[in-house]
Amino acid sequence: MTRNRILVTGAAGFIGAKVCELLLQSGAEIDGVDNLNDYYSPKLKEYRIQRLKNFDNFRFYKLDIENFEILENIFSQNKFSAVINLAARAGVRASIDNPFVYATTNFIGTLNLLELSAKYNVPKFVLASSSSVYAGEQVPFTENMQVDKPISPYAATKKSAELIAYAYHHLYGIDVSVLRFFTVYGAAGRPDMSYFQFIEKIKKEQEIVIYGDGTQKRDFTYIQDIAEGVVAAIKDVGYEIINLGGGKTPIEINFMIKLIEQKLGKKAKIVYKDFHNADMNETGADISKAKLLLDWKPKVDFENGLEQTIRWHIDNNEFLKTIQ
Repeated sequence: MTRNRILVTGAAGFIGAKVCELLLQSGAEIDGVDNLNDYYSPKLKEYRIQRLKNFDNFRFYKLDIENFEILENIFSQNKFSAVINLAARAGVRASIDNPFVYATTNFIGTLNLLELSAKYNVPKFVLASSSSVYAGEQVPFTENMQVDKPISPYAATKKSAELIAYAYHHLYGIDVSVLRFFTVYGAAGRPDMSYFQFIEKIKKEQEIVIYGDGTQKRDFTYIQDIAEGVVAAIKDVGYEIINLGGGKTPIEINFMIKLIEQKLGKKAKIVYKDFHNADMNETGADISKAKLLLDWKPKVDFENGLEQTIRWHIDNNEFLKTIQ
């Protein structure tokens, strides 16, 4: 890859940091943006950013994509070949408690970036979306499904961001790749994700909570695979929505817990609670479009990815104590 300058938002996030790492290794100049909010411990975000600062082709800005004026300062001083918007408020259940911040970050933040991309002639925009938009549809999920019945504010804001991105593609000719991610997992992940909590609590012999009976399924996708898909999506596609998921048999939560038990040599202490009505029973991606357009498919199977994730938790036990 030539030394293009690319703006990556959410650079301190789980996916954003790995995407930055791959791009930096390829020789791209990366301007990373993140507000380092406290949705989960900023120490974990700082841990990721410090690793990126080892690259001399990385610059970091602590700012919020909701702030149009500060964002414009960066656009006005640089010629970006692409914007990769991975900044978002994540979490289905948390979006019910505070829907306003989800609307301002996931929609208004995206609108700010699109408006500035149009104003400063940025030709490429990559937008992170979510499998959550498929609520109510039958597995496997395909990109042409009508997804207009979101069951959480989070899903609604993600769909809204997809729509405004299409409007800017239509009006200004910005080339847009919309990527719908499916349950991303791996080392240094988000502490609110189930696999992260299960590993930590089983390791410490603490109770874990399952909403429902544990038979719900997720199409887990390893972080390295997701990041490679994001990088592949920088190519010209026009306007396309593309699933990035495991693409095989979705994994039952109970099965994931059994694997964690086996690898840690400890038994889970499980507390069952009522299934949350903002959750989905099953997710599963049809990834044929990603294979066709991006020449992408996941390489890491779930058991190997989970083993690598658990190893990171064991190796970083002391650090993890500081972010609880």
